[in-house]
Amino acid sequence: MKFPIQCPACNNELTVVKLRCDSCETEVAGKFNFPLLMRLEPEEQEFIIEFLLNSGSLKEMASKMGKSYPTVRNKLDDLIHKVKSLQTT
Repeated sequence: MKFPIQCPACNNELTVVKLRCDSCETEVAGKFNFPLLMRLEPEEQEFIIEFLLNSGSLKEMASKMGKSYPTVRNKLDDLIHKVKSLQTT
């Protein structure tokens, strides 16, 4: 299940307003933005994890994904562009 980060009614980005510890029932309230990586799609998050686990080797990732190196490189470039645009928002 995808963690919701956008409002289902108006499509604006949601914010976290309360965190709760189930163990001691401590609650922290405020307005918190989602971390940048959580604002990515699940498949984009998985790509980043695979990139790290493969020590940044796009050649290794291409081999494991059964895709060409240029295809994987383009995916990384698209992801870099998206991350840069999210940093400015």
